[in-house]
Amino acid sequence: MNAAEQATSATIANKIAAIVNLFKREFVKAKPNLSPWNNDPDTREWMDPDSIDIGFNLPPGHTLVQLRLNSERLIGIEIMCFGPLGSELWKFSTIGSWEFLGSCPPPESFQTTLKEISYEIFAVFNHDPESSAN
Repeated sequence: MNAAEQATSATIANKIAAIVNLFKREFVKAKPNLSPWNNDPDTREWMDPDSIDIGFNLPPGHTLVQLRLNSERLIGIEIMCFGPLGSELWKFSTIGSWEFLGSCPPPESFQTTLKEISYEIFAVFNHDPESSAN
């Protein structure tokens, strides 16, 4: 579901902003899209209400970041890159082996950066300030 629609509380909005900043820190020219999905009946039928979806223009194409949630706890991240004609170039998932799959995977350095960002996203979403205060 579009991140813009999922930002229903200050906590979630701040977490979404933190994720955008993580990407912009590593990819300075990245432009976030908090509404990567069309708002039409066909698209809405396939939307996952338990995800937060953010689009970025990263090389070599449009990159979709999907955060899979259980309540407000992050359980997985899926990142997919699409070429100019909409074909999937590669995908990455933190569910399973954390591998990049596809016909045109990104360079190793790019893969390492996305894995590091993914670890940081888990820290943003699953950090419990009350447990660290004790």
